[in-house]
Formats: sequence, structure tokens, C-alpha cells
Amino acid sequence: MKKSYKIEVDCPNCAAKMEVAAKKTEGVVDAVVSFITLKMKVEFAEGVDERATMELVRTNCKKVESDCEIIF
Repeated sequence: MKKSYKIEVDCPNCAAKMEVAAKKTEGVVDAVVSFITLKMKVEFAEGVDERATMELVRTNCKKVESDCEIIF
């Protein structure tokens, strides 16, 4: 399943860090972060709990960019 989320991030470099962190999250097959549109597109592994996985994505992203936000 693929979903799109609104994000708040300050710069393209920070968005790139968020993308790498999201891709490393268990349950995420792929993630793309766009600084231009302020969106994160996430493809989830089959059968995972989307909300719980996004909580992990948010936690991982905040480790690399503490002032970022993902709205879901």
C-alpha cells in the first residue's frame, strides 16, 4: 500500500535525511520525500500496521532532523 503524508521540514538537505531514515524503517518498502511539495510518499510492506509504522518513521526522522514533522 502507498500513502502520501504532509511534512514540515526546513531545507532540501533535511528532507533528504528524512528520506534515508524513512527507507531504513522496518515495514517500509520505499519512501520518497519532496522538499518542493512538502510531501512524503511511503510504500508499506504487505500486512504491516500503517499507523504504527509511521510512528516509527517519525521517530527515525526526528533522530536525524529533530525539528521535522510528519502529519498523519
